[in-house]
Amino acid sequence: MADDQFFTDKLGTHVRTVVAEAAVLPQGVRPALITIDDDGRIGSVTELEAVTRAQREHADLVVAGDLTLMPGGVDTHVHLNEPGRTQWEGFATGTRAAAAGGVTTVVDMPLNSIPPTVSVDALETKRRAARGQLTVDTGFWGGATPSSLGQLESLWHAGVAGFKCFTADSGVPEFPPLDSDQLVTAMREIAAFNGLLIVHAEAPEHLVAEPAASSRFLDFVASRPERAEVEAIRTVVEGVRRTGCRTHILHLSAAAALDLVADAKDEGLPLTVETCPHYLTLDAETVPDAAPQFKCCPPVRDAGNQEALWEALGLGVIDVVVSDHSPATAAEKSAGGGDLMRAWGGISGLQVGLSLTVSAALSRGLTLEDVSRWTARGPADLAGMSDRGRLTPGASADFAVWDPTHEWTVEVNRLEHKNPISAYDGMPLRGAPVLTILRGAVTSVRDREGAVLTPRPGGREILLRH
Repeated sequence: MADDQFFTDKLGTHVRTVVAEAAVLPQGVRPALITIDDDGRIGSVTELEAVTRAQREHADLVVAGDLTLMPGGVDTHVHLNEPGRTQWEGFATGTRAAAAGGVTTVVDMPLNSIPPTVSVDALETKRRAARGQLTVDTGFWGGATPSSLGQLESLWHAGVAGFKCFTADSGVPEFPPLDSDQLVTAMREIAAFNGLLIVHAEAPEHLVAEPAASSRFLDFVASRPERAEVEAIRTVVEGVRRTGCRTHILHLSAAAALDLVADAKDEGLPLTVETCPHYLTLDAETVPDAAPQFKCCPPVRDAGNQEALWEALGLGVIDVVVSDHSPATAAEKSAGGGDLMRAWGGISGLQVGLSLTVSAALSRGLTLEDVSRWTARGPADLAGMSDRGRLTPGASADFAVWDPTHEWTVEVNRLEHKNPISAYDGMPLRGAPVLTILRGAVTSVRDREGAVLTPRPGGREILLRH
């Protein structure tokens, strides 16, 4: 990328006009002129035949050369863990990492914070903790647990995007799972006000209850077999069929469940599905043993499984790609001294999730349009944020300026995440955001040396009006 295409002088400024030689518009990648209103929304989008010299001279920001203007990423699966386990991440570090990675909106999961977001009071506690710390806009999921059933509508009207539940042990005692009867009860309750249920789907009866100590990654994978996902998803699909509840399957790992998902969609059931960059870029055969940074639930599976997930994305069976950023301290990740059965599960990847997806997608002949559909518009639509994830008039002026040719290597100590632990440390990638814009304000810039610069917090809380 040429020197004049770095944007360090733009950090913290507001732009009113953007001219891009390549912009990811709903109708395709086109040259475009975009104006931004005083309220930080897109005022107009004018498709161009080509960018003229006059347009370059009068624009606040010119995106030219190899660069592409994309909608800012929307990551609807992020564990920020504050309050209560802020040592694992926190709003300040997590949202800085999002901005550095080209993500302009995140939705925070209801567990791993204390208290979990299972009541209106708990939501208010979380909102207080977030204030003044957000670099990107942040929404909140609520939780469906045995104790919160019957009280979900009030939390819905307080502004959460929907309700997360587990069908197996969540790993934290304050967020217990729902059994099969409670799952249907939750679905009926949520369907009554047209809410959304999001499900961590693993069937406990197919998980190894007390796996023997082992440092072998393949032993850990075997302790959480594909069948656990398949049977849980089968139960979820039947519940959707019985109740009509809008339902989303979180972090699909097992390709063996894809036929169930495809059949449910063909039937017209209101079911959507996500997968994550770690399932699309890592495979179990090459993961080293005794390396807890690669442990997550459901687990990373084999290379053939990975290719089937990519195929399902291309066919629309899988709808979105989100990070499932689930960080922890080095002590938690290393618990057991190499025993993967005792180490805390979760992969930290918020800052690099978009880059991972771009790099892998382009290597398969897919496009930035595809990536934007999976990582911006799709997640925004899932969470009820129809004014995000798209370059259209009236949408929030949230952009990522992408350099798809930039070759770099992930260095864990240069990431904004609170804890320097990453499954991607040392991974070579192609493609990176060089600039992130939130509501017209330049909120993150990558400099010539690859360092990421972010200004003081300027993100907002998102409370949805249902």
